[in-house]
Amino acid sequence: MQVAIDGPAGAGKSTIAKRIASERGYIYVDTGAMYRAMALYLIRRGIEADDTAGIEAACEDADISIRYINGEQNVILNGENVSGLIRTQEVSNMASASSVNGKVREKLVDLQRKLASETDVVMDGRDIGTVVLPDAGVKIYLTASVNVRAKRRYDELTARGESADLAVIEAEIKERDERDMTRKISPLKKADDAVTVDTSDMNIEEVVKVIDEIINEAAGK
Repeated sequence: MQVAIDGPAGAGKSTIAKRIASERGYIYVDTGAMYRAMALYLIRRGIEADDTAGIEAACEDADISIRYINGEQNVILNGENVSGLIRTQEVSNMASASSVNGKVREKLVDLQRKLASETDVVMDGRDIGTVVLPDAGVKIYLTASVNVRAKRRYDELTARGESADLAVIEAEIKERDERDMTRKISPLKKADDAVTVDTSDMNIEEVVKVIDEIINEAAGK
């Protein structure tokens, strides 16, 4: 079974995908974490988001993989576990900018498809149902209002003790939505056969229940 969950930043894709995978015994493939790991690599190399040639050259030397250790997903960048280093706003912004590069996407999509061909997976991102896994048995488009998504991000950052400005976060989310939806390579959009789930007024349990029902129906249960 392949479950593809797409949607804009802050819609809760990763949280929901992890829950679904854990409860059903599927493998959760965090595609966003893979792009964030690449972004971290580029930042460390001092490469700017608009340096197309530099990004493409760096792709040749970046080795990114996912390993499960004691049931937890770990993102490995050139042998280093960077799971705890890829959730900053700087990395997030670089990931959005660098993910439009064809070489970056080509390298990471190959790994994602390989994982999905070997086991039951839940995969979330921007173009899973449209590009990465176009034949997925279940496709979900998870979304929420800009205001709700900004508040979630604000709460997440402040809970970690980081300073945050709600207005700035909302502006960044709007900018990112525009960039993700209008990029030339694999833009964010709902697959024709995807089911839209708006989480603006739903808690995690309610969202999981809705998606569980969709998966059960697809599996003929």
